[in-house]
Amino acid sequence: MIDPHAIVSPRAELAADVTVGPFSLIGPDVRIGSGTVVGPHVVLNGPTTIGAGNKIHQFASLGDAPQDKKYAGEPTRLEIGDRNVFRESCTVNRGTLHDQGVTRIGDDNLFMAYSHVAHDCTIGSNTVFANCASLGGHVEIGDWVILGGLTAVHQFCKVGAHAFLAGGAIVTRDVPPYVMVAGNPSAPHAVNSEGLKRRGYTEEQVRAIRQAYRLVYRCDLRLSEALERLEPSAVERPEVRLFLDFIRGSTRSIIR
Repeated sequence: MIDPHAIVSPRAELAADVTVGPFSLIGPDVRIGSGTVVGPHVVLNGPTTIGAGNKIHQFASLGDAPQDKKYAGEPTRLEIGDRNVFRESCTVNRGTLHDQGVTRIGDDNLFMAYSHVAHDCTIGSNTVFANCASLGGHVEIGDWVILGGLTAVHQFCKVGAHAFLAGGAIVTRDVPPYVMVAGNPSAPHAVNSEGLKRRGYTEEQVRAIRQAYRLVYRCDLRLSEALERLEPSAVERPEVRLFLDFIRGSTRSIIR
């Protein structure tokens, strides 16, 4: 399953059914789970753990050192879950000791060509990074987030679950769950209602989320006033609680 033109370190650990294409380089301290396919001309550096059923296409570079001037060669990690797809020329860097020392990626994500995940980022599951979508360091991306092509997210920003970032969006503040943003600088436009319906949210749930969105973004209230008015709904509705708690936990302030 390993092409004779590939170079695999004796210190790498590959499951018996891993496929490695020609001219790929797998360095020491790389662990790859069952059923993962590594295409040609891929570079994997460690310490990196890659789960099962992943597909890594040509010219991708995963687990290399962080692009951070403060990094001095300390042992940091990249952890990747299961069934992710990394298309051509994706780059994902390990963490730094200025954070938790690890970059984490969940399951079932699609990273299209030339997308970039910087050091110390945390990516949930079922996300889509369109072509050339890029994250600065220490960014957190929730589950089911979609990043359009050429999207850029500033370091330390957080993007909540089910958010939608339109192509070319420049994100410099936190994006709450469910919110669609676009532009440079990014501005909120609506609730990602179509995405929510596709994921099984009921009409009642979507209506509650829209009402929460209107309170924060359309009622000309101070943020503290809007959040206070949301509290009774959040007690009964978990989807509103997610929205409310994210905003209260924001450290960079939210897009508004």
